[in-house]
Amino acid sequence: MKLSATDTQVQAVVNEIRARGLTEHVSRGSELVIIGAMGDEDLLDASRFEILPGVERVTRIMKQYKIVSRDTHPAGSVISVRGIPLGGKQIQVIAGPCSVETQPQMADAAAMVAAAGCRMMRGGAFKPRTSPYAFQGLGVQGLDYLQTAARAHNLPVVTELMDVRMLDTFMEYDVDVIQIGARNMQNFDLLKEVGRVNKPIILKRGLSATINEWLMAAEYIAAGGNHNIIFCERGIRTFETAYRNVLDVTAIPVLKRETHLPVIVDPSHAGGKAWMVPALAQAAVAAGADGLLVEMHPNPPEAWCDADQALSAEQLTSLMATLRAIASAVGREL
Repeated sequence: MKLSATDTQVQAVVNEIRARGLTEHVSRGSELVIIGAMGDEDLLDASRFEILPGVERVTRIMKQYKIVSRDTHPAGSVISVRGIPLGGKQIQVIAGPCSVETQPQMADAAAMVAAAGCRMMRGGAFKPRTSPYAFQGLGVQGLDYLQTAARAHNLPVVTELMDVRMLDTFMEYDVDVIQIGARNMQNFDLLKEVGRVNKPIILKRGLSATINEWLMAAEYIAAGGNHNIIFCERGIRTFETAYRNVLDVTAIPVLKRETHLPVIVDPSHAGGKAWMVPALAQAAVAAGADGLLVEMHPNPPEAWCDADQALSAEQLTSLMATLRAIASAVGREL
């Protein structure tokens, strides 16, 4: 729309889109309003829209992922998590244990996460594990432990949803950010359901997913009406066996070019070893990541899940100091 376009003119375009049997997506920036039309594009006549009052130009977006495409929101999106911005200038570090174990463990972890300068906390109440005999998480009790510990330090929480049947429970416990794990990236029924709730969603990249498949998975969520999506690169599976996964740093600038949504990185699951995490985290921030998802534990050797990749409180504090310097060097802040 033109800079001078009025709300009435915007609504007229929306009405025209609906009259043709399509749905609209209105993106309001600080100056421009961009209206996207989703559906069968053959039903639209571009010339009819070009003559409507207030219309600057009509562009046909050929990408399959339309809502999450940067074409619909050139300035980039900032997602607010209880007032904490994800995207934009400030970089967020989300830290905490791989799995919720006990209330004392979570209380200690929350205090350490806050003391290190992190503004959000992670913790797994439901754990997808390769082995059916490995610890699967505490379930609903874990949600209670996580929220109790995090709220004491005013930390929003991030935790993984595995089963669509637990979505109502997540809403009941007021989970701040719902994480969709790598193994569920293409669980389309699950994606559709989280697309209907008003919660930020972290969408992890699948183990062997292409960038296009990842973007299309996000489009499933956005098509349901929830546009608060955060991409999370966590390493992909290749032929290499020297480390857990290959962190695809290249994906960060590619995604930042293709989508207006924030991009974060999970260096813990990529490297699989605590000693690798700082280098991978630093590379991610330097490459333009909007945040990090880092595993830490009050006593890493005693962790019930992924002990090898968990940072101690001292290691997390040291990493935060290094990341502040890198963020400053690339014109951002931690």
